[in-house]
Amino acid sequence: MKITFGAAYLTLALAAAAPSVMVPTTTAQAAAAKISNTAATKTAGATTTATTTTAATTTGAAGLKTADVSFRTGDGQTLGGRIFEPANATGRLPGLLLVHGSGQGNRWSELQKEAEEFAKQGMVVLAPDKRSVGYSKMKRDYSQLADDALRAFAVLRDRPEVDPAKAGIWGLSEGGWVAPLAVTRTSDIKFMITVGGPGLEPLRTQAWNMTNKVDRAGIRGSVQDLLNRNFYRFGADAGLFPEAHYDPVPTLKKIRQPVLALWGAEDNQVPPAESAEIFRATIPGSVTIRFFPGAPHALWAGGRERADELVPGYAETVGSWVRDVTGGHLPASSADPLPAQPVRSVPLPESAWWEGWQAQLLVLVLLVAAFMTYPVAALVRRRRGGAGGSWPARILAASGLVGVPLFIYAVVSMFGSANGHGIDLGPLLAGRPILWLVVQFLAFTTLVTTAVAATQWRTARLRERVLIAGGVLFVPWALYWGLLLP
Repeated sequence: MKITFGAAYLTLALAAAAPSVMVPTTTAQAAAAKISNTAATKTAGATTTATTTTAATTTGAAGLKTADVSFRTGDGQTLGGRIFEPANATGRLPGLLLVHGSGQGNRWSELQKEAEEFAKQGMVVLAPDKRSVGYSKMKRDYSQLADDALRAFAVLRDRPEVDPAKAGIWGLSEGGWVAPLAVTRTSDIKFMITVGGPGLEPLRTQAWNMTNKVDRAGIRGSVQDLLNRNFYRFGADAGLFPEAHYDPVPTLKKIRQPVLALWGAEDNQVPPAESAEIFRATIPGSVTIRFFPGAPHALWAGGRERADELVPGYAETVGSWVRDVTGGHLPASSADPLPAQPVRSVPLPESAWWEGWQAQLLVLVLLVAAFMTYPVAALVRRRRGGAGGSWPARILAASGLVGVPLFIYAVVSMFGSANGHGIDLGPLLAGRPILWLVVQFLAFTTLVTTAVAATQWRTARLRERVLIAGGVLFVPWALYWGLLLP
């Protein structure tokens, strides 16, 4: 039961820690009579079969035509999507595949606004569904997602209205890790666009993300290190943080296609200045770096959750750049001045053996066992008519038994309160959450009563010695997790 509880603790807490982008959900238009056909296309030097299901073409917003399509993933899933294109266009147009940010089973409709605005710029845009099977907050494979993107790209490239020599890919947030992988696997993708693309590994990026949330919430003290650093390393060591140490740099170094990299200057989910520095230093070909002042991560004017409009100039920048690239006017590499990034990210080294999840889980079990032994033994002794224990031992057992589980609850609840908007830990006192202060009070009580009880070691009974040993083990454990620090 103790091991099960510890595993549940890890799972619940890390579920709140995975990188995420808040995205809107809109309702897809009802499809008309569907006609299925199969097209064999060549991608990355291999022949793949892409099933395209096309709905009766409809005219949507601002004179756009739409059509529903589907494709099969490498592991046999069938995913849908929607094509957006100008209604009155003539001849073949540039194509653009959109790659989602984080999230399980995101529908094509979550990228509808981008698809519509880019189509208005004279492109045929495919917004696909994202897989749900094989992807979760604790399990994902960027290589598999890149393969999904290539299979969707094959459908787009095969469209009769798309010029296959002018088809590219766009990736948002997590898609900024996925799209470069897809680009390096085929020369069929002629250009790449990223929005909020991370230049750092996921674990370091997400820790920086949490640092911003904690700073904005006014949280101070040792709980900062717990939220920003120690628990992320712990989760990565336990294998509960997907692709934790994926390094995007080797992939970026392989890209030969022209790249447009866009960030919001006020991005607080991915470090914009650091990521731009890495993109500029590692991509060997043409790379254009642009920042939008005052804009957030996904370049939505009102924040991604409002799903109303993109940042002014965003769609036009994409359209102009694509026209230049596909028109044979390859731009020279250029970059806007880096925005102010108040907090720099820090690397998170892998855990030492004593920091690892096995060691930490063992300590939890030993602590609970040590603190539980005393009251159980005392209860048995009392029923047999024996004398009760000393007051330091009683307080030590009580504070330890309450404090350790309450620490676990506090960690789970604090991580669970984090979302795309920030983190809310309730009322703060001197920058510390009230719940955290309660846990710290119990930790200091455990420290003091351990010291007092230890002075009676020579005359102590076995149950009291076990309890004192638990208290001694508690001290370095509590120091590591910040319970005995300001």
